[in-house]
Amino acid sequence: MAQDRATLARTFIEIPPRAARPDRRVRNINVKKKLLMKNWIIAGGLLFALCSNAQQKGMIQEEIVGHIYKPKKERPDRKFMESLKLPEGFEIDKFAENLGKPRMMAKDSRGNIYVTRRVGDIIRLTDSDNNGTADGRDTVLKKEGIHGIDIVGDTMYLVTVNEVFKTTIDQKGTLGSLEQLIDDLPDGGQHANRTLKMGPDGMLYVSIGSTCNACDETGEESATMLKVNPKTGDHSIFAKGLRNTIGFDWQPGTDILYGMDHGIDWLGDDEQQEELNKLTEGNDYGWPYIYADGKFNQADEPKNMGWEEYAKKTTEPVLLFTAHSAPLDMIFYRGKMFPEAYRNKALVTFRGSWNRRPPSGYKLISIGFEDGSSIASEDFVSGFLSDDGKSQYGRLVGLLELGDGSVLMSDDENGIVYRISYQGTGTGKK
Repeated sequence: MAQDRATLARTFIEIPPRAARPDRRVRNINVKKKLLMKNWIIAGGLLFALCSNAQQKGMIQEEIVGHIYKPKKERPDRKFMESLKLPEGFEIDKFAENLGKPRMMAKDSRGNIYVTRRVGDIIRLTDSDNNGTADGRDTVLKKEGIHGIDIVGDTMYLVTVNEVFKTTIDQKGTLGSLEQLIDDLPDGGQHANRTLKMGPDGMLYVSIGSTCNACDETGEESATMLKVNPKTGDHSIFAKGLRNTIGFDWQPGTDILYGMDHGIDWLGDDEQQEELNKLTEGNDYGWPYIYADGKFNQADEPKNMGWEEYAKKTTEPVLLFTAHSAPLDMIFYRGKMFPEAYRNKALVTFRGSWNRRPPSGYKLISIGFEDGSSIASEDFVSGFLSDDGKSQYGRLVGLLELGDGSVLMSDDENGIVYRISYQGTGTGKK
């Protein structure tokens, strides 16, 4: 049975009326787990604390059903490559493989491609004959925890869990010594994958994920977007209430900053939906108390106010996506290779779910905009998840637009960087 391939978790939240409630929070969660493709069962109870709130009256009771469901990993062979679905005229090929766990990517003015990897290093890929396949690779830096990367001119910016660096790139593509800009970013906890990009205002933007699934953070810089002076390292909070906004970019022509935020786990198969947010300085995007279009996370209560009052202070997302899809990178397409209809569209990788049945994500999507507002999204590259949801052929991460207008996409599950190009003559419609 399908249920035997997933973990089923039912969560009961009961909060007594104020007069009967103890000072500490109590949440009883009965969990019955059936792990994917396993014949053994884990059953247990979890006891959590729930904060009291003077403004909340009466009992709160909610039943939440969730799953652990991890499709089986399959190797992307030639038959799989031929089965991938793209709009008409587009092609996808392997640019490089056997890369370990490639994550985020950036390119310099000479066409060198730099890729951060889970092992804590940066490799450089080169395509000397410009045939769409890497023919050279070498390691240019080893640094524990390195993840986010951006290049502006001959300067490379890097971020680890706690530190931001910059360095120079010489004519041969090698790196100079690291100059530390920041050394006191919050500890990572559950979300340690920092990313950064230079904004059109000449400031560096650094995404800091939350330390937990949903909680009252003790550090004010956790679950935020930071704005950093790239010369001095001085920084401030640009926006907050962002659980984990790894992918973000500025819309060409408007310089509006958009970011894809990860939803809370264990709110059910269809909650919390992933969010596309229009990021504005000083705004609060709700995590951990408010999510989606003003919904309340009733397991976590705002301090000194009710959910309704807190919701009035927050900014709602401009577009929602299937829960647990796990958005990773996001770029606006600025190139000229793709048909005109794709110019200034956003591309977003969905790494894929582990907390949903049926699974979601495992694809690349595009988002169309009009007059500065998001209007629609559609699959751009799909087929990494089998039709029955039992197998997956890749977990997608980073995106990089090359000088010729093609787009690279990393898969850290299989050690591959794919290249997406347009070879047709039409509009690229499906």
